[in-house]
Amino acid sequence: MLNKKGFIMHDNQSTCAQKYHKLTADREVYLDRARECSELTLPALIPPEGFSSVTDLYQPFQSTGARGVNNLASKLLLLLFPPNAPFFRLAMDTATKAELDQSGDLRAQIEDGLAGIEREISGEIETSAMRVHVFEALKHLIISGNVLVHLPKKGGIRVFPLSSYVCKRDPNGELLEAIVEEKISPQVLPENMEGIDYEKDELIKIYTKIYRTDIDNYEIYQEVEGQVVPESRGTYKKELLPWRALRMVHLDGEDYGRSYVEEYIGDLKSLEGLMESLVSAAAASSKLVFLVRPNASVKRRDLTSAKNGAVIGGMPEDVKVLQTEKSHDMRVVLETVKRIEDRLAFAFLLNTSIQRQAERVTAEEIRFMAQELESALGGVYSILSQEMQLPIVHILMDKMSSANKIPKLPKGTVNPVIVTGVEALGRGNDLNKLRTFIQDIVQLAQANPETLQRVNFGDLIARLATGHGIDTVGLIKTEEDIQQEQQQAQMMQEQQQAQMQQAQMQQATLPGVAKEMVKGVNKRAENDPDAAAAMQEQMAAMAQQQQPTQ
Repeated sequence: MLNKKGFIMHDNQSTCAQKYHKLTADREVYLDRARECSELTLPALIPPEGFSSVTDLYQPFQSTGARGVNNLASKLLLLLFPPNAPFFRLAMDTATKAELDQSGDLRAQIEDGLAGIEREISGEIETSAMRVHVFEALKHLIISGNVLVHLPKKGGIRVFPLSSYVCKRDPNGELLEAIVEEKISPQVLPENMEGIDYEKDELIKIYTKIYRTDIDNYEIYQEVEGQVVPESRGTYKKELLPWRALRMVHLDGEDYGRSYVEEYIGDLKSLEGLMESLVSAAAASSKLVFLVRPNASVKRRDLTSAKNGAVIGGMPEDVKVLQTEKSHDMRVVLETVKRIEDRLAFAFLLNTSIQRQAERVTAEEIRFMAQELESALGGVYSILSQEMQLPIVHILMDKMSSANKIPKLPKGTVNPVIVTGVEALGRGNDLNKLRTFIQDIVQLAQANPETLQRVNFGDLIARLATGHGIDTVGLIKTEEDIQQEQQQAQMMQEQQQAQMQQAQMQQATLPGVAKEMVKGVNKRAENDPDAAAAMQEQMAAMAQQQQPTQ
């Protein structure tokens, strides 16, 4: 029930279990479709209704679906959450930047501090084994199009399949209400829970209800057999909500999403049917049966009992091997299977799809086709960056700041910005354009060498590093560093020249032995200025001793 502002009103008349079973009717169509997609890819991920550990699952006749789902989930995981590198950066708002620009080095110090916070959060992701659960969630999104993830304050991510929750959304796709059903041991319930009838070894159902109370807040509580679990109530801001109902493909007006596999279910069904027929035909062709003429001189008993290499009497025309004679039809099936597999390989970004069958295929051609395939997933990156990556960053920042692992940042001044997914694709496209432009510049320079004088190589290096996503701090020298090195080199050169001039003046006044020493000093100055300076001081002292006293 909605209130006047369009938000969920808490229903005191019905329990969470009753509301859950009421909403399962709307979910049933999506769940049946998800089970059909899972049957052709990974049957154990979303098993049929009533499945148990002793139930046999359907075994597909093809593995293209399973390889495609695992490959696509792995690519999404590496692109969205690259190992040992932050998938986001903490950016200051425009007003804060303008204020810090007037403070000299303060902005650089703050940016270094923000970079340290980014590394701390990335380290938390690495140590919490979050990628294992994210990989499972991505497979659910690819196959069923829906998954619910829970990011508790303690522990890693929990993943709930579509069969374990129901939800309602507003016209904008924002979550209005969700109810999660799971089975737990009664021993984990609080001791003050009364009136619950259960066996000691029996699992009981617990329901978690998440509903929106206003535009920016959600309320959560848990219920067992109509009783609210003590200390289970909590209120969360929208960006810090630990329960996230994710979707792969959004459709307006629908509470649940559509899956990536569903878009290619036709090819998967066709491939499954053809492969089943092909396997059956191959099994029939492999059966070895001999036909013996009824009035043949060779006896069937002799033929059956004859060992390999044995000699028996008879005519060749009396014995014939039974053949299916369906080789032409089988060739048509194989060609059709090959075309379907190629289409699915393109859809799931399998490596076999980026190299055409030819004698010579250049590395540039393979690189271009791989980028084109990954660019086709730009829409998927956009959805997951907003519904998965950003909430993970917000929740981890809040959890780590509460544990004093990172400092608390002023609200509204620093916001996380995702730098993987669509952002990475954009940088990759810019990098390719920049490489093409550099090739054009090189060709022009061959005709006119003065062309290179127009290129700002410092800015070019910075843009290349940005395209690769590399932090150049401490790696590339700044203009100030180059000027400082040039000044130091000039000062060293002037010092050497002054030392040589002083040595020449002393050479004109010293006796012959000292002149030879001066020559040695000049030669030593070319290799070791410090040692030459020490020798000059000794010679100057000798010269003063040889001057006549007045």
